[in-house]
Amino acid sequence: MKLKKQIMCKSVCFTFLVFVLLSFSGHVFAQRAFLIYNSEGEQVDFDQVIQETEGKSHIFFGELHNNPIGHWLQLELTKALFQSHGDRLVIGVEMFEADNQLLIDEYFSGKISQKNFEDEVRLWKNYKTDYKPILEFAKKNKLKFIATNIPRRYANIVYHNGIGVLNELFEQAKSYIAPLPIEIDTTQKSYQEISKMVEGHKGKNMMEAQAVKDATMAHFTLENSGRKTVFLHLNGSYHSDRKEGIVNFLSRDIPLKKILTITTVSQDQIDELDERNRQLADFIIVVDSDMTTTH
Repeated sequence: MKLKKQIMCKSVCFTFLVFVLLSFSGHVFAQRAFLIYNSEGEQVDFDQVIQETEGKSHIFFGELHNNPIGHWLQLELTKALFQSHGDRLVIGVEMFEADNQLLIDEYFSGKISQKNFEDEVRLWKNYKTDYKPILEFAKKNKLKFIATNIPRRYANIVYHNGIGVLNELFEQAKSYIAPLPIEIDTTQKSYQEISKMVEGHKGKNMMEAQAVKDATMAHFTLENSGRKTVFLHLNGSYHSDRKEGIVNFLSRDIPLKKILTITTVSQDQIDELDERNRQLADFIIVVDSDMTTTH
């Protein structure tokens, strides 16, 4: 009887404690951090996103670079795709530049240490929290991990001098870029928006700098795709929203029906998809604007 009373007392105390904690932080616990919608604005769950990857050869996960929800879901999607496809899964990332591929390969093969790898590769400041878990998952499971982005120094000279300057690079430098010349579809809404950010000639150069990034990411994605591979690409949402950018370049060789896009947006209210965010991707992850950031 005494033991029973002790158990009942502990149970009541625990219930009271939970009530106090929930009351104290009611705003946090009552509000969901994110919801997922399809392109029409209908709410779906993450399992439906995973189901829709079936039959797709290329999946683009557009992120907000400092958003922890997106990075967590990228890792969860990576695990789910690996469970379904094993070593046929290839991971490509904007966050590593093509001239760093050798360092990735040396690290994955055990030829250099983790310290040497991280000291010498050009890592984004949020690498350890946001990208390292995926890279290490790929290494552990012997998956191909592809640096798809153009070296930033070349994107920078395009911004200052226009895309024609790439013709003047050494041949080795050109091997880290999509084959020249790069045909840019200037009718894309994303490019038009970018060109308006800066007035005059710099606006055109900014669009070209964005396009050469997109073309290069598409090039290395295609180069590392095979008949049986499933390619997951992680990039800033602006590079694949509306199936423009990287997807526009890739769709010249891969049918759009084989490509799935996911994007991440931030809204003050997440219980309904804002009109401006509809049709951005096949699936839209809506994160509460109060969510903390990783940097």
